Amino acid sequence: MSKQMQASRKKRATTVGIGCLVVAGMVFGYLEVFTKGIDRLPARPCDGAVDRETAARALPTARSAEERGELRPGGLGGHYFFACYVRTSSGSVISGEVQPGDASPGGWRTSYASDGKISEVSAGEVKVLTLEDSSAVYVPCTPPGKKPGEAREAYALTVDARTIGKTRVHGDELRQALADFAYQLARHTYKAVDCQESRTFPEELPRLPAA
Repeated sequence: MSKQMQASRKKRATTVGIGCLVVAGMVFGYLEVFTKGIDRLPARPCDGAVDRETAARALPTARSAEERGELRPGGLGGHYFFACYVRTSSGSVISGEVQPGDASPGGWRTSYASDGKISEVSAGEVKVLTLEDSSAVYVPCTPPGKKPGEAREAYALTVDARTIGKTRVHGDELRQALADFAYQLARHTYKAVDCQESRTFPEELPRLPAA
């Protein structure tokens, strides 16, 4: 092989190598700029209520994301309810609201009976229901200044959480992510609104049974 041909082959190899590096850099740059939006949120969005990784399990990657959590006045006796959302630039959302109510566990469960197939899991008196793209939590909670016997049925905090738009996962994985998200909201709000009952929340829920 002539020296000229060898030089030409080395030049082509060098050009191909540089091209591969450029493409790799472009791909990495794309991933960093266009898909890491959720990763740039606080580790615990919504004023510390939820785990960022829980939201990331449910939502697809996106260029950017935003979050907000807020206690708002309302409910029983001037009590408060808590609202939280994580939303991506592509329009996917996971959100939930926690509010005080007056309902027994059975009455609360019955209110979801017409919404489709339900899976249920409990952590002590904390009850969690999941459907295809939503989850609900019930936690006994007597508000400050109230007595348990004053309730028509039973004082409680209830949570409703759901996803909107495209999700990263589906089926059992999505139901589990929603259950964890709703449970984290319930645990955070229970402490924030100073429910009278002394309650220890496990770090996480038992895993849901397969649908």
